[in-house]
Amino acid sequence: MSIENLKPVGREAVIPYSPYAPKEKSWLPLAISLYKEGRLEGQRPIEGGKPIPFVSTWTISSLPLEQTRFRLQFNGSAELSYEIALQNADFICHLITVIKTYHKEGIVDYPKELYRELLKIPVS
Repeated sequence: MSIENLKPVGREAVIPYSPYAPKEKSWLPLAISLYKEGRLEGQRPIEGGKPIPFVSTWTISSLPLEQTRFRLQFNGSAELSYEIALQNADFICHLITVIKTYHKEGIVDYPKELYRELLKIPVS
């Protein structure tokens, strides 16, 4: 499902995540809806080059402090496949950024912070 076709989840699904995204509460219903899809396709923009398509998948759980296993594969290539485990609440916050970026720029891509975690790049 594309981001533009997401249907916001109800209040009961949002309440457990509200303390983890206090400044982004209005985005939680869409982010949780996307999370429940368990899959997202997009493109990573490359400066001076063509964007690289990716497919990402993740495990779904209902509690904010449980772990989700996130996998991202670039260009349909097994050699360009990455995986990490992170808390659901943190991942939902990354999905909020994905949705906000899509609404602002029309691009489906993850924030740099998630790529740093995924590629194990230290924060400078």
